[in-house]
Amino acid sequence: MQPGAFSISLHVKDIAVSRAFYEQLGFTVFAGQQDQNWLIMKNGSTVIGLFQGMLGSNTLTFNPGWDANAQPVDPFDDVRTIQQHLLAAGIPLTRQADPDGTGPDYITLTDPDGNQILIDQHR
Repeated sequence: MQPGAFSISLHVKDIAVSRAFYEQLGFTVFAGQQDQNWLIMKNGSTVIGLFQGMLGSNTLTFNPGWDANAQPVDPFDDVRTIQQHLLAAGIPLTRQADPDGTGPDYITLTDPDGNQILIDQHR
């Protein structure tokens, strides 16, 4: 199973303050809209997402079908295939993708320590 490109999605209080902080650490804006309260920032191959008012907590994020530069990767494991694998392994999901759907969708789960995981397919 290949969950896709990894990033950490941070629940931030003030996106402008967080952006300035991460810029001081060498990150630059890669994608997103600050006026919509979300930014994706990169430093080399390290990717972080800043989300103000959108997430309940910091979240481990995987994007099936993308590399670290949000470029398509083929072949890739569709989120529904990943979902099927996780359910067959007895791992409960907090949100399931439509098993009959195609294209973009997402699933969410929680690891044994309470960390949120988002597997978010955009293609």
